[in-house]
Amino acid sequence: MSDDATDEWVPISYPIPKHWEHGTFDECFGTLPTSGFKIRQKDYSQSGRYPVIDQGADFIGGYTDDKTKVFDLSEPVLVFGDHTKCFKFVTTAFAPGADGIHILTPRGHDAKYLYHLYHSLRLPDRGYSRHFSFLKRSKFPIAPLNEQRRIVEKIENLFAELDKGEESLRVAKAQAVLYRQSLLKHAFEGHLTADWRATNPDKLEDPETLLARIQKERDARYKQALDDWEAAVSTWRNEGEEGRKPVKPKRPREFDTSLEDIEITLCELPHGWFWQRLGLCTIGVEYGTSTRSDEIGKVPVIRMGNLQNGRIDWSDLVYTSSANDIAKYSLRRGDVLFNRTNSPELVGKTAFFVGDREALFAGYLIRVNQIEAIALGKYVMFFLNSIIAKSHGNMVKTDGVNQSNINGNKLQEYPFPYCSPKEQAEIVDRLEAKLSNLDALVAEIDTQIKHSKALRQSILKRAFSGKLVPQDPTDEPAAKLLERIMAERTAAHSPKAKRRKKANA
Repeated sequence: MSDDATDEWVPISYPIPKHWEHGTFDECFGTLPTSGFKIRQKDYSQSGRYPVIDQGADFIGGYTDDKTKVFDLSEPVLVFGDHTKCFKFVTTAFAPGADGIHILTPRGHDAKYLYHLYHSLRLPDRGYSRHFSFLKRSKFPIAPLNEQRRIVEKIENLFAELDKGEESLRVAKAQAVLYRQSLLKHAFEGHLTADWRATNPDKLEDPETLLARIQKERDARYKQALDDWEAAVSTWRNEGEEGRKPVKPKRPREFDTSLEDIEITLCELPHGWFWQRLGLCTIGVEYGTSTRSDEIGKVPVIRMGNLQNGRIDWSDLVYTSSANDIAKYSLRRGDVLFNRTNSPELVGKTAFFVGDREALFAGYLIRVNQIEAIALGKYVMFFLNSIIAKSHGNMVKTDGVNQSNINGNKLQEYPFPYCSPKEQAEIVDRLEAKLSNLDALVAEIDTQIKHSKALRQSILKRAFSGKLVPQDPTDEPAAKLLERIMAERTAAHSPKAKRRKKANA
C-alpha cells in the first residue's frame, strides 16, 4: 500500500457533547512489544495450556504450552489484526500469533469502551495490506470516564438482546437447512411420490424396460453426434480444409454396473426404481474454461461462487470476450453445473442453468451433459445437492490444503436413483413447491439478521455521539482525563523514569 493511498483517507469525526473530546491514538492506547513472543502458525497446537490469539476471524487461532511466549495480563488488552482489521478483547494469559498483530493497552480508559468504539469506526478496506496506520490516524470520541462505563453497560445490555434474537434466527435457519436435506432424502428414497405411483401405475416402467430405453437413448445420441460430425467434416473439406478438422465424438463411456465399490449404504428403492451410475444419463461431462477472466467483457463467466442453492447467483461476475471460449463453453438452457473444486464443505454443490441470459462456465465447474429423455436436469441437480450425494462425495473426494476435488470420472461414477421421467417430473414439481416456501423463509431470516447487524451499528453511532445515555454534569470532563493521561505518559518517558526502570530490570 502506498503512502498516497493512505493520504486519500480522511477519518470520520462524530459530533460530540460539550464535555467530550476527540482523542488521538496515543491518548487512547499504549502498545506492548511482541518481539520474542510471537508464535508462527505452523507451530500452533490443536490443544494446550495457553490460547494463541492472532489476526484470524476465530477468536483463538490455536494453542501452546510454551510459557515463555505468553503474556500474563494484569488488565485487559486489545489485539488488532493489521491485515484483517479484526479487533479482539482479551482478558486471559495468551501467546500472540506471529503475523500482523498489535497488542494495545487502554491508557486510563475503560477497555470495553475502546473495544466498542473501534467497531463504530470505518477504517478503509485495503484487502491484505496493512491497516494499522489508519487506526493510528483515527479520531476517537472520548466521554468522561464514568460515562464510558455507563455507555458500555447500555451497549452490552442492548447487544445481549440482539444476541438472543440472532441466535433464534440462526437456529431457525439451521432447522431450515436440515428440513431441506430431509426433504431431498425423502424424495430420492421414493417416499415423496409414493401416493403418485399408487394412482399412476400406467406411467411407471419396470427396471429392465427403463434400462433398455436408457441404452437406446445413449446410442441414438451418439449416432446423432457422429452424423453431425460427418456433416461438419464434409463442410470443412468443401471450404478448403481451413482451420482445424472437426473432432470425432467419443463413444459414450461404459460403466461397472455392479456398484460394489460404493462405500455408502444405498437404501432400497421402490418398484420401478434402481440404483446405477450417474454417467449412464450423460453423453460425457465437460470442464469449463481455464482462460483468465476480466472485470469487463462480452459474456459473464460463471464461477463456483455463483452456484447458490441450486441456482445461478448473478452477483460478483467476471467476464470474457474470447470468441473461442464463447463458442466452446457457452451454457445451454437446462445445463447442470457441478462444483468440482472447493472447500471440503462446499465441493460438489450443483446448480441448474435456466437460460435467462448468456454465460460461460469456468474450469472449476463441470457440465454434466445429462440426456433429458433419461434424467431431467433439475432432478439431477436436486439429487447432487442431497445428503446422499454429499455422503458419497465425501468418500471419493481428494483432499488438498483447504481444498477438495471430485473429478469428472468420479462424478460419472456416482450412484444415481433412476426412475421414469414422468415420476422425475412429479418429484421436481413437488420439491420446487416445497423448497420455494423454504427459500422464502430463509431469505426473510437473512434479512432479519442483516437488520440486526445494522441496528448494532446504529446503537454504536448513538453511543459515540453522546446520544445513548444521558450526560452527568458532575462527571469529570474528558479534557481533564486526557490531560492526566498525557501527563502520566510524559512522566513515564522521562529520563528519570527510564533510569529507574533500567535499575529495576
